[in-house]
Amino acid sequence: MKSTITRRSFTLAATAAAAVLAAPALRAQNRLEKTKVSIAVGGKAAFYYLPLTIAEQLGYFQAEGLEVEISDFAGGSRSLQALMGGSADVVSGAYEHTINLQSKNQFIQSIVLMGRAPQIAVGVSTKAVPGYKSVADLRGKKIGVSAPGSSTNMVANLVLSRAGLKASDVSYVGVGTSAGALTALRSGQIDAMSNTDPVMTMLEQKGDVKIISDTRTLKGTQEVFGGPMPAACFYTHNEFVQKNPNTCQALANAVVHALKWLQTAGPSDIIKTVPDAYLLGDRALYLASFNKVREAISLDGVLPDEGAKTALRALASFVPTIKGERIDLAKTYTNEFARRAKEKYKA
Repeated sequence: MKSTITRRSFTLAATAAAAVLAAPALRAQNRLEKTKVSIAVGGKAAFYYLPLTIAEQLGYFQAEGLEVEISDFAGGSRSLQALMGGSADVVSGAYEHTINLQSKNQFIQSIVLMGRAPQIAVGVSTKAVPGYKSVADLRGKKIGVSAPGSSTNMVANLVLSRAGLKASDVSYVGVGTSAGALTALRSGQIDAMSNTDPVMTMLEQKGDVKIISDTRTLKGTQEVFGGPMPAACFYTHNEFVQKNPNTCQALANAVVHALKWLQTAGPSDIIKTVPDAYLLGDRALYLASFNKVREAISLDGVLPDEGAKTALRALASFVPTIKGERIDLAKTYTNEFARRAKEKYKA
């Protein structure tokens, strides 16, 4: 599905117009190696990727001289496949994929951070497993994730491993991150789910799930991972970064601009900016979800060094092929672009 930029108010239109007028001056100063950039994302309607949507809807990419084409997939693993297959230049996805691929001698790199907590919750269906007492009760059950191999799958694996279960002790089912996920849980197609907001808050508030693990807050993330855990970011091939530094800077600028906007945006601002379909038919619950995950959004696009170490420890704990001593974290991310963008927008 291709995501296109819409203008639903005069304010948004004016913002975009101003952005376009500013673009020629920027290009003259720092010529972009690539002005048309294809971005793959897995579940764009989730709050996990809200900075991407804000940058798109408010014209921040145009302000940097970029024409972006956003392809939305069912989950993060699918968007990663698009990058590796050559149909996408950049992915808006989970940072841990950079570590996982390096363990397979493939190098990709984060260029700007969007989320400083995974925003993923694991919930057990109150209907399918009414007598739930511990993670051991999930043995033999079906667990819904955005897509197999995605960050929602990773968090579920971590929860299982800490309870002594293996991924093979359950069955994973890809359900996406929107209305289809709600239907899958409520119709009994799955017994539990690891997913993002607004889906998880909607299920939680309706009493459809019992939350057993929660990384939607900084405190919850600390409890689950034992440290800060970087989440959504823009990542791409290391070679792309080397060949297109000005383009990468423009992408980082747009995201950091969006992060700064989000720091002061009120509920009505969010509602006016995101597409109506993202609300899943319930504005009040959508905003309740946003308030729950707001602190998980990065403030400035910079990925903390300790966060990278946390991600490596987490993955190494349940992925046998990932050996901590063999991973060069310095090659999985750069803060060069985010720091410049932070200075530009005083984020």
